Amino acid sequence: MEVDKMDENEWKYHGEGNKSLVVSHVEHSQVLRFLKYPAEEPGKSHKAAKEAFGHLQNIVDFSKNVMKPFLGENYVHHGEVVHLPLDFVRQLSLKVEQERPESRCDKVMDIFSGYALCLPNLTKLQTCHFSESGPPLCIEIKPKCGFLPFSSHVTKDVKHRVCRFCMHQHLKLANGKWKRMSRYCPLDLFSGNKQRMSFALKNLLQEAQNNLKIFKNGELIYGCKDDKDCLQDLNELTQHLKPYFFPANGLIHGPHCTRTVINELINVITTALLSNSGTCRTGEIRKLHISEGRAHCDASHFHRDILRKGHCGLPKDCVLSKILQAQMLDNVDIEGLHPLYNRVEQYLGEFPKERIKLQIDGPYNENCFEKLRNSQSEDDGTVDYAVRKVQQYRVAMTAKDCSIMIALSPCPDDELPEPNLVIQTSKSRLIYSVSILDLDPKPYENIPHQYKLDGQIVNFYLKSTQVKPDPPTPNLFMDSEDCTLVLHSV
Repeated sequence: MEVDKMDENEWKYHGEGNKSLVVSHVEHSQVLRFLKYPAEEPGKSHKAAKEAFGHLQNIVDFSKNVMKPFLGENYVHHGEVVHLPLDFVRQLSLKVEQERPESRCDKVMDIFSGYALCLPNLTKLQTCHFSESGPPLCIEIKPKCGFLPFSSHVTKDVKHRVCRFCMHQHLKLANGKWKRMSRYCPLDLFSGNKQRMSFALKNLLQEAQNNLKIFKNGELIYGCKDDKDCLQDLNELTQHLKPYFFPANGLIHGPHCTRTVINELINVITTALLSNSGTCRTGEIRKLHISEGRAHCDASHFHRDILRKGHCGLPKDCVLSKILQAQMLDNVDIEGLHPLYNRVEQYLGEFPKERIKLQIDGPYNENCFEKLRNSQSEDDGTVDYAVRKVQQYRVAMTAKDCSIMIALSPCPDDELPEPNLVIQTSKSRLIYSVSILDLDPKPYENIPHQYKLDGQIVNFYLKSTQVKPDPPTPNLFMDSEDCTLVLHSV
């Protein structure tokens, strides 16, 4: 990137979260991620901008030295911090302001520091040396937590039976976060069973919320931009998808078109999620199994009695397995972690200068991974033990909130890529890549909030499920339709 030749007209608004705003280059596969600050506190913005480099470098170091070893070299792209001309940054801020969702405008883009995080555009193929023969397609999935807590510190038995996502839906619906309840259950997606995974993906398509987005050439064509602005027309989505799965015109049309195309999409997503890092084979012998008691959520709408016999469990090196293993670093649950957090806080209250030595806020160097991986299981009452468990929990929370990016592009007839880079559908070949996004370290200071929120979610779920059953959700896939997932050999 030639920072002295930056032109704001070569960049466009890409999206934003609570803490950062992203722009993408109109030609190259690059994005710039800027920090955001509260609009009503300009003085604080100036102060925070001075700390922007350290903040962004911490994100890079955490992704590179902590999350990449846990999740795998092929899935994580940590990027680099760049310093940009302030005039370019300010002109860019003015350019993208009109494209931002109104609900996000309570914060402003950092225009004072000039620092940004430069990353590859993961809505496009990350597979090298292949030219895209058409606009790339990308499916972004935020899978959430894929297991039930197994800690003895859990005080409410319902947490051993119903997953956090399904319980949280009731509170979000009551608070007006979403208008309809999702039928998606993360445990179905993480099961490794193709029936359950297909069911989970269909429910994501039916009610995407912020857990599913589909991009075409970097533009959102399905899913929610924010809490209020959603694109969820399956028939319109089908028209976008048809050229990827049925490239010859006239091969598919009529009332079954939507169902057939969506089933092809689900087939491709499932294949990509189960493919091992660097290979598209889904039949690996080594599998990650979760014990039967923790593999099913009582709130899932999937009926176990229709489950066909077959192999379950995730291939050891597939993206879901990697994420799940990182999530399971949370082996004491927030209820067991909160007292350990208090132990650390008490110690820091007495010895505040020890905060740097204990690396509470970084730096996230190469030693961090070894400390987290080799953490002892028994509590010896020390502060060191408490700090390690807190840091493991933070890694697990990052893994529970990350996104999977599956980029696809039609494979030209004259291209002969490696078989492990291609997914074969019934009528087409697609080159693909799988990446993991949103790998920032979760704030240490948020742990008391997470503890409080956990209690609110559980208590509200118990209260709401005692009063009435789940409200019916309109089904975009008619019960009479045969929506069986068909997996083609690769």
